[in-house]
Amino acid sequence: MVIIRIKQTWKQVMIISVLVLLLMSSLFASSDRLTNVGTTAAPFLEVGVGSRAIGMGGAFVAVANDVSALYWNPAGLCRIGHSEAVFERVEWLAGIDFNYLGATIPFGRWGTAGFFLNAMTVPKMEVRTVDFPDGTGEEYDASSLAVGVSYSLGLTDRFSIGFTGKYISERIWHEKTSSIAIDIGTLYFTGIKGLRIGAAITNFGPSMQMEGSDLIIYYDADPSIDGNNDRIMGRLITDEWPLPLNMQFGIAYDIFDTKFSRLTVAVDAFHPINNTESINAGCELSIMNMLYARAGYQAIGQQDTEEGLTLGAGIKYKMFGQSNIKFDYAYADFGLLEYVNRFTLRLDF
Repeated sequence: MVIIRIKQTWKQVMIISVLVLLLMSSLFASSDRLTNVGTTAAPFLEVGVGSRAIGMGGAFVAVANDVSALYWNPAGLCRIGHSEAVFERVEWLAGIDFNYLGATIPFGRWGTAGFFLNAMTVPKMEVRTVDFPDGTGEEYDASSLAVGVSYSLGLTDRFSIGFTGKYISERIWHEKTSSIAIDIGTLYFTGIKGLRIGAAITNFGPSMQMEGSDLIIYYDADPSIDGNNDRIMGRLITDEWPLPLNMQFGIAYDIFDTKFSRLTVAVDAFHPINNTESINAGCELSIMNMLYARAGYQAIGQQDTEEGLTLGAGIKYKMFGQSNIKFDYAYADFGLLEYVNRFTLRLDF
């Protein structure tokens, strides 16, 4: 029996090692290409959701077993088994506010549905021009919004698939734009105890183009001629920018899972269109299914990034004998941009 268990453990380690090597090869195969940073619209869609996931370094595509799967991998929603809601408010970089609200509703064998609202707002700032470097007396602000619905269905006891449709809107002062996008995810339980494989394609949709009243100008067709109409109304045309399409693949494995504790490790590989490939890695230690400690590292191998170490913790408290309230915290290092603290409140019922 001991020999059999050793062989099974060795086989599991070998499989995990091969998967990790595949992730690493996909990272370094194209590490010398241009990064394309800053070439997409709606960058707020790339801000990860959930202190639990961020505490694990953003390696959550194959974990995806709480309401934040709405963001990471919708295929995991049908594996939650109960209704769950989340609210998160983050003081993002440079004084920007980031807010997320989401909820899921299970329908038994018919799958699980969910919805979310994702908003990022920039505080008001003075309008400054070349002629008025100290301000014109006006103020402007900016905001980004995404609202969407998700659906997940278990096709077998091991394999599930999920879809998300979302409406995206961005505004800066009097200019605005909007688009729609879809996410597609899959999640597979291998049968090897605790080993899951996940994959997702996010933000697939048409490009965005700013329009608004500030782009209206008066044009003189020929300034060299006197007496012609020098106030012909015209409109400036801005470029179209694609959405931040991202393809990601991940694995998660429970090193041990007992009645009193569980240790989960996860690794994700990312292939975005606006940066080089990278890897997120992290782990979560659960004690008595009540206390949680997490650690991870984001954007391993990415060229243009300030992301790095993440740490997190969580606590779960049972209310009214049925519902659980969960409070999660995460710290994320952003190098020259300092750090971001996250606080997330989850409720299952």
